Amino acid sequence: MDPTQAPIEAAHDFSFLGLFLQADPIVKGVMILLVIASIACWTVVFEKIIRLAAARRQAKAFATLVRSGGSLDGEHRGIAGHVVKAAIDAWRDQDSSETRAERRDRIERAMKGALTLEVKRLRTGLSLLATSGSTAPFVGLFGTVWGIMNSFSSIARSQDTSLAVVAPGIAEALFATAIGLVVAIPAVMAYNKLSSDVSGIQSTFSSYISVLGNRLARDRAGAHRAAAE
Repeated sequence: MDPTQAPIEAAHDFSFLGLFLQADPIVKGVMILLVIASIACWTVVFEKIIRLAAARRQAKAFATLVRSGGSLDGEHRGIAGHVVKAAIDAWRDQDSSETRAERRDRIERAMKGALTLEVKRLRTGLSLLATSGSTAPFVGLFGTVWGIMNSFSSIARSQDTSLAVVAPGIAEALFATAIGLVVAIPAVMAYNKLSSDVSGIQSTFSSYISVLGNRLARDRAGAHRAAAE
């Protein structure tokens, strides 16, 4: 064994922390960027899990309210509250020249407008997951390419093609790609799941908005009484 190789091998720590600390400044910057992106993505995921759980309960409560034909008076929270408020406001703001179809269409548009705003808020942050999922592998690949270039530079300087010379740089480079995949894979999976959940909540509200709009369009006399109060 060549004694000159022993210090080189001993000088490199191939643990995750060691690969990071010994990496080239550019590769290290790529790793830090990817870790920050991962933290941001997981923050969005946990926040969305909590908000979507509440929105799902509100959707079920709205569906139960519409199916039961109960009164719209009372306190309704969250998305359901905004949709119900939009329905009541549109129900009261009508005139005798409207047909039932026109009245129903106007009430439904008001409710769907309120729903659209709330769904937009639910989707806030999902674009970060989509962006991270699509770009993180390429950011990690950039770090890999840069690290491999450094490895080739080491070969040229030392005129030595042994593993002791090229292994550290290649390991650091591949570690950057690994971090990119660790960021991207959960981000893509979370984006697909959360987007599907938001769409399901929106679909539930939309289905019962049509039912409620038809019900309010029939209650013309009640609307006149409410407007006169």
